[in-house]
Amino acid sequence: MAVPGRRNGMIDGDEDEDGILFVEEGALPESDFEDTPLHLRDLAAAAMHGDVDALRQALDNLDGSIDEPVEDGDTALHLTCLYGHLSCVQLLLERGASVEAKDEDGGVPLHDACAGGFMEIVQLLIGKADSPECLKRMLESVDVEGDTPLHHAARGEHEAIVQLLLSIGASPTKTNVYGKTPGELAEPNTQTWTILEAATRPSAMAS
Repeated sequence: MAVPGRRNGMIDGDEDEDGILFVEEGALPESDFEDTPLHLRDLAAAAMHGDVDALRQALDNLDGSIDEPVEDGDTALHLTCLYGHLSCVQLLLERGASVEAKDEDGGVPLHDACAGGFMEIVQLLIGKADSPECLKRMLESVDVEGDTPLHHAARGEHEAIVQLLLSIGASPTKTNVYGKTPGELAEPNTQTWTILEAATRPSAMAS
């Protein structure tokens, strides 16, 4: 899962020194999909570039599962959530794409939408949860670094999404593999940080 640069309490630049490349928000990486199965390449390209007409055609001609990984472990729904292609997300959900599909890092599409700050897509995904248990699994889902969707929203300073996730039961005290809560990934003294700090107070947790 390609996401904007992470803050997990590490020194800035650690990721670069390790040779890990992160895609800047809104950027589309060049790819000829050499590692994508031939029957999924049209689907992958349409999803990545947000071409809803091409995506519809690819789905009509799809010989396989809509939830099959198309690029670097991401499903078509992961890619459209990552890059903020709202109309493509809507189409994929209408065609039955799973909101609980996991990429190779264990992230669900909600992780990607929260990382990018795409509120309408976040709302769509939440609305597609078919039961309270499904919604709970989405909110509590963790990727390889132990991050929940709330961690991603906090890291990106996406205040409105943070408020939404908290309002439907996301935990502000869940720690990732670095021992960081969502609030510890937000920039100190920002509005997002203030909201998350307030949510971790005993009075807030009790209510």
